[in-house]
Amino acid sequence: MTEPIRVYNTLTRTKETFEPLEDGHVRIYACGVTPYAEAHIGHARPALVWSIIRKYLLARGYRVSLVQNFTDVDDKIIDRANREGEEPLRLADRYCTAYLKSMRRLGIEDADHYPKVSEHMPQIIAMIETLVENGYAYEVDGDVFYDVTRFADYGKLSGQRLDELMAGTRFEADERKRNPMDFALWKAAKPGEPSWESPWGPGRPGWHIECSAMSLHYLGNHIDFHGGGMDLVFPHHENEIAQSEAFTGVAPFVRFWVHNGLVNMDSEKMSKSLGNVVSVEALLEKHPAPFLRFFLLNTHYRSPVELSDEALADARRGWRRLTGAVRELRAFMDRHGVARWAERVGSAPAPGAVAGAASADALKPGQPGPMLKTALDVEALRPSLDEDGATYLETIVGAPIRFDEAMADDFNTALALAVLFDLARATNGFRERLARRGSVSEAEAALLAEAERIFSVLGGELLGVIDDAASDHEADSDGADGAAVARLTESLLELLLEVRHEARTAKNWATADKIRDRLNELG
Repeated sequence: MTEPIRVYNTLTRTKETFEPLEDGHVRIYACGVTPYAEAHIGHARPALVWSIIRKYLLARGYRVSLVQNFTDVDDKIIDRANREGEEPLRLADRYCTAYLKSMRRLGIEDADHYPKVSEHMPQIIAMIETLVENGYAYEVDGDVFYDVTRFADYGKLSGQRLDELMAGTRFEADERKRNPMDFALWKAAKPGEPSWESPWGPGRPGWHIECSAMSLHYLGNHIDFHGGGMDLVFPHHENEIAQSEAFTGVAPFVRFWVHNGLVNMDSEKMSKSLGNVVSVEALLEKHPAPFLRFFLLNTHYRSPVELSDEALADARRGWRRLTGAVRELRAFMDRHGVARWAERVGSAPAPGAVAGAASADALKPGQPGPMLKTALDVEALRPSLDEDGATYLETIVGAPIRFDEAMADDFNTALALAVLFDLARATNGFRERLARRGSVSEAEAALLAEAERIFSVLGGELLGVIDDAASDHEADSDGADGAAVARLTESLLELLLEVRHEARTAKNWATADKIRDRLNELG
């Protein structure tokens, strides 16, 4: 029975069964970056999370629309542009381009739309006009503020009461506001700042109204998922709800609010304003992109990630164990004439595609497609396998099912990776047994080919942590030819296993156990 997709909703603080508002079509809005500096690994995490979620939903037969904005009109952009003597929108555009380049280097596919605030002023101004006309906003001296007391549900996302928020206000109140928690929808122009004409005079929009206007423009009045970092729950997303539901007159604006944990350094949030950032480009100079994806995906998206040399080294060891198992499997298959997945289908799947399926439209929405199922004819194979082969068959058949169950449980990539590690261990054992015997039957070759397909499709295409080039880079790190090193490693491993087998046959348990223990230590 197919597991339903269950997602943790920040609004209700529970996991809920996911069904899209429109049958078969999922709408996602992910808050993007404020482009005034290089993208850092904290920016990469939400982009990667939504890339993986989109590909998983495609594999489940849904059509997906993903929108991620650029906040290219902002105080921080203006401040930096003034310091550097550059026009603010030009500076922002330069960093937008750099951001997209970094994300593409990480293997993150483009969103369907990357709207910029500067290109959506008519939509923003029209939304503010409606809020003013309906009594939810008011103008003072060219500024427009949202009156939070007019929205009865204010605080429902963050779980805070308006009276408590107002009582806890510590900043100096703007005497022009009706109450301290009112927030700016439009800011009157100041000297040296970019501005646009509006019914209230020249100015620029406030932060919160921008995302509301752009999400409504591209995705309509109702969104399935709205994403961003935990730090955006309040006030940004709280204010988005107030604006959007007041503007449309209907709720919910968003069905599922999905927030990712932050990337920390020394237990502090990584932030450009704090200066404790490590850029994506700097990390890519030291690490392959599939490894950086592994590092981020090996923690559940709602949990924080601690970035440190030690954490990277620990993750690197795990990633090497996984990719090493796949590399050795492929080398073994090459020696025994067993075709790989990419060779059988003609070429590797295109980025963003759903492997094994013509298109998401061909799948039944919500049901696992070929990507999440075994390609083996189990009943035809079973009679041709011995006991070890039958056990390995069950492991292979179960791997896509368990992977799907992990992803269906709030997009648990860490648990999905554990499934691949289990398959890697089973594959190592089965391959070693075949190496000792020195032959591979047709049925056993089918098992190896299916295991390689699962690694390629789920570990490679969907998660993007397994990659031939990156694996060869690891093997090539000492300057030797990667393929030659892989073959030598495989041959030495087979020799050790033969010696261990002979020791066990001679009941020389001490030698057999010593070889086993050392191999375990080496992963």
